[in-house]
Amino acid sequence: MTKHKVTLIPGEGIGPEVAAATRRILEATGVQIEWEEIAGRSDNSSDQGKTVNQAAVESVRRNRVALKGPMATAIAGGAPSVNVALRKTLDLYANLRPVKNVPGVKSHFENVDLILVRENTEDLYSGLEHEVVPGVVESLKIITEKASTRIAKFAFEYAKCHGRKKIHAIHKANIMKLSDGLFLKSVRAVAADFPAIEYKELIVDNACMQIVMDPLQFDMLLLPNLYGDVMSDLAAGLVGGLGVVPSANIGDECAMFEAVHGTAPDIAGKGFANPTALLMSGGLMLDHLGEQKAAGRIQNALEKVYRQGKHTTRDVGGKAGTEEFADAVIAVLKQK
Repeated sequence: MTKHKVTLIPGEGIGPEVAAATRRILEATGVQIEWEEIAGRSDNSSDQGKTVNQAAVESVRRNRVALKGPMATAIAGGAPSVNVALRKTLDLYANLRPVKNVPGVKSHFENVDLILVRENTEDLYSGLEHEVVPGVVESLKIITEKASTRIAKFAFEYAKCHGRKKIHAIHKANIMKLSDGLFLKSVRAVAADFPAIEYKELIVDNACMQIVMDPLQFDMLLLPNLYGDVMSDLAAGLVGGLGVVPSANIGDECAMFEAVHGTAPDIAGKGFANPTALLMSGGLMLDHLGEQKAAGRIQNALEKVYRQGKHTTRDVGGKAGTEEFADAVIAVLKQK
């Protein structure tokens, strides 16, 4: 039996609680995992002001796979985002966000089954900002043919391998004719090599309206960084929110699987955080590691617990705590 070495970054706030519960459930599948647990944020002066823990970066590079809990990011000031720093430093250029209904979780739509693929390394997220004069700030939007082409190849290859039939490229090239225009030009060139996959384009504001009116018209969305960030959270709202959707950040050398919800400091340490998002991300991790059978077992067990509704957490209308929920999933996993 293959033994996998995985970096575990528990995160902050409720992160350590949901990470511990997820770890127990993953181990209950019988998959052999050797965990290397390490903090994502640095408290070491030798990191020269960098917020990301360089030891965590080195661990992920060494193990090639990581599972990460939520990390806090200051708004309008404060330290740079650890989440963004990890993705950029490790060149995890593809953000994969499956969005699908979970049985028993109230939502406005049924039978939602979307995949959003977001370019993860450039666009306005390059963080190239400066103050021109007091009261005037300039932020640079960077789009390159290289990054646009490789994210398009990732999306179309994913569609081909997973039986997806249609991809919409999302843009604002009617206004940003050069930057988003280059993104579209690059995607179109890749799309031409995949004639079996239907290719369409949609302006981002129209796409936001269309997805909340009828999400079932979409199969996969391919987006630059900023639009991808906005629309992936918007799509999560169609099925119950960020607490019930997974996320993966994938590069050519490494992959990091994480919960994208917040750190919820108001409930941290109280024992009733919902580990579903991180657990589903753990399922994506198992699939990435070649443990598809175990990943399927986790998804089936999770859905059964939600359908029964006896051991779900407060955020989805239940009364169970984190550990009770984890115990329920493990109990289903152990059933013959």
